Amino acid sequence: MTAPRPSRSSLNAARRARELAELPGEVVDVLVVGLGATGAGVALDAAARGLSVAAIDAHDLAFGTSRWSSKLIHGGLRYLASGQVDVAHESAVERGVLMERTAPHLVRALPFVLPLTPLVSRGQAALTRTGLLAGDALRLAARTPRALLPGPRRLSAVETLRLAPALRPHGLRGGLLSWDGQLADDARLVTAIARTAAAHGARILTRVRALELSGDGALVRDEPTGEQTTVRARVVVNATGVWAGGLVDGISLRPSRGTHLVVRAESLRGVTAGMHVPIPGAANRFVLVIPQGDGRVYIGLTDEPADGPIPDVPEPTPVETGFLLDILGTVLDEPVRREDVVGAFAGLRPLLDDARGSTADISRRHAVLTSPGGVVTVVGGKLTTYRRMAQDAVDAAITAGGLTAGPCRTARIPLAGAAPHAELARLDAPRRLVQRYGAEAPLLAALGREDAALMEPVAPGLPVLGVELAWGVRHEGALDAADLLDRRTRVGLVGADRAAALPAARAVLEAHRPAMT
Repeated sequence: MTAPRPSRSSLNAARRARELAELPGEVVDVLVVGLGATGAGVALDAAARGLSVAAIDAHDLAFGTSRWSSKLIHGGLRYLASGQVDVAHESAVERGVLMERTAPHLVRALPFVLPLTPLVSRGQAALTRTGLLAGDALRLAARTPRALLPGPRRLSAVETLRLAPALRPHGLRGGLLSWDGQLADDARLVTAIARTAAAHGARILTRVRALELSGDGALVRDEPTGEQTTVRARVVVNATGVWAGGLVDGISLRPSRGTHLVVRAESLRGVTAGMHVPIPGAANRFVLVIPQGDGRVYIGLTDEPADGPIPDVPEPTPVETGFLLDILGTVLDEPVRREDVVGAFAGLRPLLDDARGSTADISRRHAVLTSPGGVVTVVGGKLTTYRRMAQDAVDAAITAGGLTAGPCRTARIPLAGAAPHAELARLDAPRRLVQRYGAEAPLLAALGREDAALMEPVAPGLPVLGVELAWGVRHEGALDAADLLDRRTRVGLVGADRAAALPAARAVLEAHRPAMT
């Protein structure tokens, strides 16, 4: 089953203006506030059940936490180690759904190496290997084929260095190899979910801020014009993540900041596999090294309490940067220096406060809460399980709003660009486009044939092509250069790259913005 082609799924400035103008005269079944992965997932789930849906966000698709993840689709091993068997199984099941059916174009298997250095005792290695085997049992229980996720095994020192050449060879006994799911890009996943929701009839409206929520609607403001209006709905779902408590009373969150560093692949000698680097003195905690396939590598992540006001864009701290580099340095032949760090990003996890001492100990289970006024709020959880979070939220919304709707169908609805692996392999389009746009890659290539300049990089040395920016404006709802560089592509994760690509983004916006009809 292949995802729908553009037209019904296309998001752009003209569609936004038309649908926003229509909204005040209607009562929608479900109003969704927040367009991260969970909010977009709620919009898709509700629309696929035949409900009328409007989904709004004060900023852009994937503006908040959803774009600041490790870009991994976890199988739940960490949660298994902490005794959260139900959370671990749910993660493994949802990973399989994404890899096999809903987003095979965006999620692929990534090998991870845990180097067996002198700091890892033989007892620790044996315990970790047992954990990896348990993780493979989760894969089996979730019915994810071995062809998609190979099993774990022991590596020799030579094999370990081949996959991770930056490791210190002295004292290296080998490594433990495991596999997990990797997203081409978390923000691209959100965009695909939102477009699929639009194809099922949902109105997807960015730059629309909710000022007040009630059980039967919201007072909203169109940010570009400042015009306020009331959107009426039979039920409202608050999916604003770390901002949820600011819209609904009684929501107590303890946000946790997760920071990643961005380095060039050459700083790690062209590493091709991810790495699990044990944090000394912390059981089952690792610093991750995650190659992105675009010449960048992410190093993360921290788990620090984020007290005080919630910023629109969280900032990594120097202490977190030092911590990540110090842990990484315990296994490298040559350390990564601060001057090698070309970018950094931080995201806030919307953890439900359970009065535990450390945010690292708070459960990653999600929660769906219905306020006395009838607003349904969904918080907690993880990017991997966004679909299940959305399902539970829509189930609660149907009850709260007294709606009539069918069962959830999203486990089998392919997202925009999805196609079977065999079909993706046969596509006649550049490999980068196939890996990021799936079955729609030939459509981008065709757009490039209309204007050959669009098949050129947006700046020298960058892999992003001009056609990706044009597609973002025409079909993915990008309204300005920040949407294009910071979310539809991830050029903006490196400041120097963003500055170099900015002229191309502005030119594409001018040339490809649809007429406001």
